[in-house]
Amino acid sequence: MHYLGIEIGGTKLQLGIGPGDGTLAALWRGTVDPAAGADGIRRQITAAVPELLARSGVERSQLKGAGIGFGGPVDDATRTVIKSHQISGWDGFTLADWIGEITGLPAALGNDADVAGLAEALFGAGKGLSPIFYITIGSGIGGGLIINGEIYRGCGRGAAEIGHLRVTHTVNKNFHASGILEDFSSGWAIGRAPEWYLRYLPPTDPPLTIPGWVWGQPLTAQDVARAAEEGNMLACGVLASAWESLAEAISHVIALLCPRRIVIGGGVSLMGEKILFEPLRGMVAERVFKPFTGCYDIVPATLGEEVVVHGALALARRRLGG
Repeated sequence: MHYLGIEIGGTKLQLGIGPGDGTLAALWRGTVDPAAGADGIRRQITAAVPELLARSGVERSQLKGAGIGFGGPVDDATRTVIKSHQISGWDGFTLADWIGEITGLPAALGNDADVAGLAEALFGAGKGLSPIFYITIGSGIGGGLIINGEIYRGCGRGAAEIGHLRVTHTVNKNFHASGILEDFSSGWAIGRAPEWYLRYLPPTDPPLTIPGWVWGQPLTAQDVARAAEEGNMLACGVLASAWESLAEAISHVIALLCPRRIVIGGGVSLMGEKILFEPLRGMVAERVFKPFTGCYDIVPATLGEEVVVHGALALARRRLGG
C-alpha cells in the first residue's frame, strides 16, 4: 500500500509517493512563487499529482491516503491552517479537506517541523531512541517533539516551538538584546547580522568586514559560514552569538523535557561539525541543568531535503493505514 506525501513550504513544494517506511517510489519537486500566493501553490499541487503518479508507476487505486507537512501552525481538530508567515492566502484554509477533494483520498495534516521530526525519529538520526527533539534551522526555526514514535501536539495546535522561545542575545559585554530565538539564530537572522552588528559595535581599526561584502548588500547564512571557515573575525563573532542564543534555548528544552537526542536539520545545519555542532555542544554543556548531563546528545539530521515528505508519508500511514 502506498501514500501521497506533500510538503508545502514558503519556498519549496515537494510531493512524494511511498509506503511510509522511509522509502520513495517517486518524488516531484517545485519552487514556490510567493507572489502567486496560496492559489498558485494549490494549482501546482493539482497539476503535480497525476504527473507524480505516472512517474511512480503506482495506480491511484493503490493509494491509501495523503499526508501533508505544512510550513506553519495547523489545527488538529478542524484540520485547517492557522497561519502562514510566508505565503498569503493560507490563513484559516481547510487544507486537509481540500487535498481530499482533489485526490479522492483521506488526508492527514501536520506541521512541517513535526512531521520532519517524526521521519528523523523513525528512519533517520533518532531511530531507536525516545524522546527525540527535532530542530529545523532555515529561514526560520521550528521544532518537533517525538515520544515513542508519536508527535506530541499539546492541546492540538502544536508544541515544541523552540523558535519562539524568548532568549537573550549577546553581541559583546556591553550590548545585549532580548527576543525570540528565530530573530537571532535563523538563517535569515545570521545573514542580516553583520550589518546589524556594525551599527552597534564600537569602530575598529581596521574596520571589521566580510571580504567581498558591500554595506547594504544582502548576505546569506552560507556567505557568513564561508567567511567564518576562513577565519573572518566578524563572521566568527556573528556565528558565536547565534549559537549562544541557540544553546540557551536548547538548555531550556533539556531542562523541561530531557530528550534522549536532539536532531538538528534545515539549511543552517549544513554548516557542519566544525562551524556549528562542535561549538554548539560545548555551549550547551556549559548551560545545561547539571543532573541531565550525559542524558542527551546533539546530532545532525540525516534524511536531507526529502525529510518532510518522508514524515508526511509516515503520518498518513499511522493515521490512515487502518
